[in-house]
Amino acid sequence: MNGLIMAGQLLLGLSILVILHELGHFLAARAFGIKVEKFYLFFDAWGVKLVSFKVGETEYGIGWLPLGGYVKISGMIDESMDTEQMALPAEPWEFRSKPAWQRLIVMLGGIIVNIVVGIFIFWMITFKYGENYTPNDQLTNGVSPGVIGKSLGLQNGDKILAINGQKVIRFEELMSSKVLLGSPKLTIARNGKAMDYKVPETVLDSISEYGIKEFVAPRFAVKNINLVFKPSDNKVNPKGLIDKIKNLFGKYKQVQYSTAAYDAGIRTGDSIITVNGKTLPLRDQVIAEVKASAGKTIAVQVSRKGKIIDFNPKVAKDGTIGIGFAVFDLPEKHVDYSFLESFSVGTDKAWTTFSDNAKGIWKMITGKVSARNISSPIGIAQVYGSDFDWENFWRLTGLISIALAFMNLLPIPALDGGHVVFLIIEMIKGKPLSDKFMERAQIVGFVILLSLMVFAFGNDILKLFGK
Repeated sequence: MNGLIMAGQLLLGLSILVILHELGHFLAARAFGIKVEKFYLFFDAWGVKLVSFKVGETEYGIGWLPLGGYVKISGMIDESMDTEQMALPAEPWEFRSKPAWQRLIVMLGGIIVNIVVGIFIFWMITFKYGENYTPNDQLTNGVSPGVIGKSLGLQNGDKILAINGQKVIRFEELMSSKVLLGSPKLTIARNGKAMDYKVPETVLDSISEYGIKEFVAPRFAVKNINLVFKPSDNKVNPKGLIDKIKNLFGKYKQVQYSTAAYDAGIRTGDSIITVNGKTLPLRDQVIAEVKASAGKTIAVQVSRKGKIIDFNPKVAKDGTIGIGFAVFDLPEKHVDYSFLESFSVGTDKAWTTFSDNAKGIWKMITGKVSARNISSPIGIAQVYGSDFDWENFWRLTGLISIALAFMNLLPIPALDGGHVVFLIIEMIKGKPLSDKFMERAQIVGFVILLSLMVFAFGNDILKLFGK
C-alpha cells in the first residue's frame, strides 16, 4: 500500500505538470495560428491509446507509456519524426512557415509555464501554511554531527554561528544549497573559542551515500524510545531485502523485525535513565556508549509509566540495539506572511530551486559531484513519501515544476532547449538548419535521454539493494 501511495502522488504531480507544460506550447502555437494535431498526456507509442477524442483539428488523449507527454505541432520535426509531412510543401499554418521569433516563443512556452506554476505553488503554500523553523541561537546543546559532520571535524556540542561570515538564523540553513552546493566556510563555537571549518565540494556525494541525517542535527535530550528496523539487518538478511522490495511496491504489508532492544524487553515509549550505570541525558551520549560496547551485553535502565526497569540487550556488531528517540525539546518558531509577502518569498524559493539545479548539473559535468545523485521516478516517489499530505505534495510538485523547467532548457536535441539552440543559430545565420540535420539531431537526443533514463533507474534500483 505504501508503494501505491508513493506512485499515486508522483503520477498525480507529474500529470498536472506535464499537462500544464504542454498547454504552454499549445497556447503559444495557437496564438500564432499554428495547427496542433495532438495533445497527449503520456505517449501513445506504436499508436496504443488509453483514451482519445477530437475537438476541432486537435486530437486529445492519454497514452499508455507514462514518460511525460507531448503536443504534435504541424510542420515541426519533433519526437513524432513525421518525415512524410515535412516532405510536402510548407503550409501557412505550419510551424516551419512562421518567423523564427514566433517559433522560439512556442518552444519556450512549456518552460515559461513550468516556472510560473512553480512560483504560484510556492506563493500559495507560503501564504496558506507560513514557515516553521528552528531558531539556531536557541539550540542550547549545540549540534550533533553524524558520520559526515565528524569527517569535517565537527564535534558534539559545537554551535554553528555563521556560514561564510553570515549569521545563521535558522538551523535549516545548514541543510540548504548554500552549504550542500556552495562549499562554504562554517564558523563554530567550541569551548568558548571560535574556529572555521571548510565544507568540501564532495559533501553532496557523502549525503547521497549516508543520508542528510548523517551531516549534522540539533543535539537533543533523550526522551521516549522508538523501536526501529536496523538497515544493517536488511543487508545481511536476503529475506528481509526481498520483503522490503515487495513492500515498496505495495504487494505486502510491512514486515516487522525484532531488534536487540525489543528482544530484551524495551518497548516504544520507554525513556532511558542510565546505560552501563551512567546517566546520559543526551542522544549522542547514549549512542556513543552503546557503540563502544559493540558485540557485548549492556545494562540499560528505563522509565516506564513511572516505574524504573532494568534490561540487558546485546549490542550488535555495528554498535546498535535497534532504537531511535522521539524529539520533544527542540525550539520552533512559526512565521505567517501576507499575500504580497508570500509572493516575494515564493518567487525567491522558485529562483533558488532553479539555480540549485544549475549548480548541481554543473558540478556533475565538472566531476565535483558524482552522477549517482541523479534520481529516477523511483527516487522521486520515495521523496513524496507513503503518507499523503497536501502541503508536502504541493511543495514537492513545485520543486519538480521548476526542475522540469530547468531540465527542458538544457541544450539537448529532443528537449525544448535543443530546439531553442537551433532556432537561435537559425536567427544568427539567417536561414534554417536542414531537415536532415534536425532529424539526426532528434535521434541523437533520444539516445542521450534514453541513456540518462536507464542510468537514473539503475541508480535507484541499486540503492534499493543498499549499493
